[in-house]
Amino acid sequence: MTTEYYSIAQVADIISVSKETLRRWDNNGTLVAERCPENNYRVYHRSQLELFESAQSLFNSVWDEELTTKPLHSYKLIELFAGTGGLALGMEKAGFESVLLNEIDKHACNTLRKNRPDWNVIEGDISQIDFTPYHDQIDLLSGGFPCQAFSYAGNKLGFEDARGTLFFEFARAVKETNPKVILAENVRGLLKHDEGKTLATIKHVIDELGYQLVEPRVLKAMFYQVPQKRERLLLVGIRKDLASAAEFKWPSPYRRIMNLKDALKKGELYDSDVSPSAGQQYPEKKRNVLALVPPGGYWRDLPEALQKEYMMKSYYLGGGKTGMARRLSWDEPSLTLTCAPAQKQTERCHPDETRPLAVREYARIQTFPDDWEFSGPITSQYKQIGNAVPVNLAYAIGRALVRLLNDLNSGDIERFGQVK
Repeated sequence: MTTEYYSIAQVADIISVSKETLRRWDNNGTLVAERCPENNYRVYHRSQLELFESAQSLFNSVWDEELTTKPLHSYKLIELFAGTGGLALGMEKAGFESVLLNEIDKHACNTLRKNRPDWNVIEGDISQIDFTPYHDQIDLLSGGFPCQAFSYAGNKLGFEDARGTLFFEFARAVKETNPKVILAENVRGLLKHDEGKTLATIKHVIDELGYQLVEPRVLKAMFYQVPQKRERLLLVGIRKDLASAAEFKWPSPYRRIMNLKDALKKGELYDSDVSPSAGQQYPEKKRNVLALVPPGGYWRDLPEALQKEYMMKSYYLGGGKTGMARRLSWDEPSLTLTCAPAQKQTERCHPDETRPLAVREYARIQTFPDDWEFSGPITSQYKQIGNAVPVNLAYAIGRALVRLLNDLNSGDIERFGQVK
């Protein structure tokens, strides 16, 4: 399809509404689809979407210009809760030099060491690490701390209220290293976690540590050359003594949305089809059910009697439950990958074959390079990949952070006559 016309699935992704909502708008005249002159499918013309802010960003993207971003100096990075390296790899591509990566999972640490023997991977509990040797030596401290509730015992919503959580350890690392910029990433759910109290505490602590927080934003990976509908909450903080020298600007989206075909077939993202690899299999009973689901379909596409048998009590509870008995489609981004591709609540069936996605397919959907090898048993490999920040999303964020640090360094030159 040409870039002048967009399918119902593409428009649903671009403007973040369901296909059912689009069909309702079509019926009531709010946004009416037309027949594509190329294939007679129902589509939308580009001009119909320009009222939507997300579509405007896509159409007016400066991705190619931002792709030329290079660091003006050597920027040093510490990454906490590093996992299997999705964020670190994207930052490396953007030009950052990792001086320390901390992760507690042994298999993830082995993955990092196998692929980057020169990285300083510190395996173990973050609470046992002294970060003071890196004081004033770090440009960026990053990490995706697991979200935990706070006690609010002190009711001051400050540093001490966060004690006992992994965010407290992230904050302690910031306090001990005094980096120029901090980056925290988390799930979208953090916005409303504990009725918003958790995020309020995090914002307060970041301010208390001496950082000006950019208003947090949820980035959708599919807008950043990632063939997946994953969302991540990003928090960027600039040290207050530097904050007036530069403004952080979020990365521009890629010019189009990638789909599963881009991930698994030869094309723009990869120069070959995905290689065969190890993967889980469905039990026979589940395989027989999923064999009846069409590409892009889910449990509601089954015969009604089978719907009731497969869903059991859930059938009568209402709601979409669109992840259950779900088969992916070649022409859409993958649903968000989970830590286990065969669980009943989060099935991610291959579009053609009746099986879960294999490990290398998982890795491609997260935009890992084909030469990035994963260590540990297969269940751990799925978990490592499923928990990762998509590499291309991290790369886009990394370029935005490099532009910020380039501007901060320029500000230092103007004010002090040298780079600090």
